[in-house]
Amino acid sequence: MAVSSFGIIGLGTMGRNLALNIESHGFSVAVWNLEGDWTDRFLADHRGSQFTGAKTLQDLVSALERPRRMMMMIPAGAPVDSMIGQLTPLLERGDILIDGGNSFFEDTRRREAQMRAAGLNFVGCGVSGGEEGARFGPSLMPGGSADAWARIEDVLTAIAAKTDAGACVTHVGPDGAGHFVKMVHNGIEYGDMQLIAEAYDVLHRGLELSTPAIGDVFARWNTGVLESFLVELTAHVCHVIDAQTGKPLVDVIQDKAGQKGTGLWTAQVALELGVPIPTIAAALDARVLSSMKDQRVSASARFGGPVANEAFTASDRELIIESVGDALHASRICSYAQGMALIAAGSAHYDWHVTLSEMARIWKGGCIIRARVLDDVRAAFTRDPGLVNLLMDDSLGRQVENAQAGWRRIAASAVAAGIPIPAMTASLAYFDSYRTARLPQNLTQAQRDAFGAHTFERIERPGFIHADWGLHTESGAQ
Repeated sequence: MAVSSFGIIGLGTMGRNLALNIESHGFSVAVWNLEGDWTDRFLADHRGSQFTGAKTLQDLVSALERPRRMMMMIPAGAPVDSMIGQLTPLLERGDILIDGGNSFFEDTRRREAQMRAAGLNFVGCGVSGGEEGARFGPSLMPGGSADAWARIEDVLTAIAAKTDAGACVTHVGPDGAGHFVKMVHNGIEYGDMQLIAEAYDVLHRGLELSTPAIGDVFARWNTGVLESFLVELTAHVCHVIDAQTGKPLVDVIQDKAGQKGTGLWTAQVALELGVPIPTIAAALDARVLSSMKDQRVSASARFGGPVANEAFTASDRELIIESVGDALHASRICSYAQGMALIAAGSAHYDWHVTLSEMARIWKGGCIIRARVLDDVRAAFTRDPGLVNLLMDDSLGRQVENAQAGWRRIAASAVAAGIPIPAMTASLAYFDSYRTARLPQNLTQAQRDAFGAHTFERIERPGFIHADWGLHTESGAQ
């Protein structure tokens, strides 16, 4: 069997396209799939290319030059542990196994430690960009040891998306750092998609714009500060016509959004690390609420509300459209601020030393959340690597301040019209809370101390104390 320089395990959509990407950059690739006929079809479809098919995992390992480099593109969870169990006895010291799926970072940390103890290298690598990105250039977020990175850097750099800032790949940090960053990336993606959906809803129900007309608005927005893959994609999908009905395809799609787990992990980890991510959490809640279709239909028949467009018709249409754009831009900055704060907290907690400016750089191309604003995010963390929050950057903070009037106008009008914009209002509340010197949690702490003796700090001196509130209640822990 011919010796190949790289191996791909799993020939589903992502694995197949990554294999083609790697081979097109001059690397010979050995491929294996659980269903052998998939491997046969792949080889038949690409005769004359530098591919070697493996019938067994032993064949795959034997086909690779040493130290072996291989990448799993298989479902996260138990399948990854099963594959590691099968491969470990076949590998030799120094070999490198990459997990390119959306694995939970704590699983990656466990697997990396397990394989390191056996003298093997394990790399958890976030891959963003979907099918097209995998084929022509994804954003890649590899974790693991520096030694492992040195041995796979040539391949990953070659296949990554390219921008004016370089290849969209970097060594994120040790063990699970890569999958942690990919998890947060996906959380930001959830937030961005929900913010865009809310902008669409305000334009559709508030201004009564048709779906193609909304597509025109998004296309215009994509030429300015809102330029991004998701805004461009929205402009495109709003113009696609359904062949069966002749209506915009978006209009005939059921209003229920699914999720695969990474957004949920982001929210859970944020709670554990004590990092507020209200925009991302609101996006998760919105997807869950969307799945409750039958209940929502029943509730819509039971509860009345304002006429959706009355709060908008008295205003200038172009001013409303501009204000929706301002709300989307400011909310997006808040979403990135939350995500970057979570990465910083995870990096500090696990001692990863993640460079935040590099995360913004490698997200500029290939990935789903690529956007013009990432140039500003990268510049902010380049100016101040220890920046505590993106809102404290002069440039980004000024952009949010300049968008305030439109942002608040849309929040007020949407509430008056009964149009839910949970992510936009969560972002606004995040901004208002962050800029408020004294919040009402003094009352919260007083309540906690009164019913549960949880103590509090006085404003004029440090130290925790308990007061006699003159109550006799059962203690609690809240």
